[in-house]
Amino acid sequence: MAGKGFLFYLLFAFFASLFPSVLSRTFSHAPKTTLLNVSASIQKTLDVLSFDPETIQTLQQQEQSTQSSSSFSLQLYSRDSLRKSPHKDYKALTLARLERDSARVRSLNIKLNLAINGIKKSDLKPIQSIEGFEVKSGDLETPISSGISHGSGEYFSRLAIGTPSKSFYMVLDTGSDVNWLQCAPCTDCYQQDDPIFVPSSSSSYAPLSCDSQQCKSLDESECRSGSCRYQVSYGDGSYTTGDFATETLTFANSAPIHNIALGCGHDNEGLFVGAAGLMGLGGGSLSFPSQFKSSSFSYCLVNRDSSSSSTLQFGSAQPPDAVTTPLLRSRRINTFYYVGITGLSVGGELLSIPSSYFEMDASGNGGVIIDSGTSVTRLKTEVYNALRDAFVKGTKNLKPTHGIAIFDTCYDLSSKTSVAVPTVAFHFPGGKSLPLPAKNYLVPVDSSGTVCFAFAPTSSALSIIGNIQQQGTRVNFDLANLVVGFSSNKC
Repeated sequence: MAGKGFLFYLLFAFFASLFPSVLSRTFSHAPKTTLLNVSASIQKTLDVLSFDPETIQTLQQQEQSTQSSSSFSLQLYSRDSLRKSPHKDYKALTLARLERDSARVRSLNIKLNLAINGIKKSDLKPIQSIEGFEVKSGDLETPISSGISHGSGEYFSRLAIGTPSKSFYMVLDTGSDVNWLQCAPCTDCYQQDDPIFVPSSSSSYAPLSCDSQQCKSLDESECRSGSCRYQVSYGDGSYTTGDFATETLTFANSAPIHNIALGCGHDNEGLFVGAAGLMGLGGGSLSFPSQFKSSSFSYCLVNRDSSSSSTLQFGSAQPPDAVTTPLLRSRRINTFYYVGITGLSVGGELLSIPSSYFEMDASGNGGVIIDSGTSVTRLKTEVYNALRDAFVKGTKNLKPTHGIAIFDTCYDLSSKTSVAVPTVAFHFPGGKSLPLPAKNYLVPVDSSGTVCFAFAPTSSALSIIGNIQQQGTRVNFDLANLVVGFSSNKC
């Protein structure tokens, strides 16, 4: 028997040397189970609907007293901690979130498809139809629905603009490059919490000429009386248009940052209700990190149902305990941050998914981006099905219930205070893994104990890691060394 055992060992070692990548997929270093605190999740759904009118003032006071003297730090807030929810219950809030999240994903895919096909938005001529609008050009045809009713921006930061400086809430967006805010006079401005910015009241406001490099870097621009006009349109039908200028930005207790190009929008519609504008954190030349020439930036996204805040930091070092993976760039579109992913595991076991499902091809299709504005992680249908099926297999002890919107896997945990569920983890090159807390993939959809598996399939080639999976983790973009780092509990 001992001889047979030794022979088996030799055969195993031989095949392992031939097929290491195949055999390694049967093992994982991630913990097998993770505890979900059901009671705490339900309580947060109740808290987020209990809006205190003094919340905004309190948060602003906290920002002034806790802001670092460093010129690289801003406070970061979830959208629903700053605005009273118009929804009567948490389920209605969830449906609204998922609706605007779907609009966001459509927008990102449209942007990518245009880039891959070498089409500029300025080349497109919208054709109105009964259903809304369609964008047609050559072989590309993309439906666009109005985003006016959605209300967007999941995470806000407060930024001082102009001289003298005035503070405004800005949406943070890693999927956009152009910085902009609403400006007077308004041809059409949506509702925002702060007063509209008045360019004439700022001594540092300076319009950009049409031959400036910043103007030439815009995807959509025109020249009017020698001054640069910009337009940024999003795939969901929302847009901003106005004058392109430079301004001074100020972080609390820091030296001003001069000559930052931004759009001064006089006509704005769509997904940005509440915020004064948008801070682009993408990889393009007009984004804030690029203009500021920051070698890195990081953020930690707090739970969307929490009133607590965290920070957005520029020039921050990678924490020593960070789980790192390559930061990949596309030749077709420089806005998106692609990350190197090799696989997924459930319950400590790697799924049998070809690594090619996570890779970008030569044409720029495919790959996985990490995005602050998308909520629910989207995976290719084949990848999602494998992930979901493995998770369902490991949760046979939980009571299933009907799905909701894009969620097809949900559970009735109304009789539970906490449950142990299979751990879901991302896997990166070099054998590294990032196990997720249970609250980052089992989210409440009402206040009665219904939770759903917070992943969704996509027919697009592009996969997206959304902000639900990022919550509670500091995500560091090392732009100089092309590395993304994930550090748990570094908010």
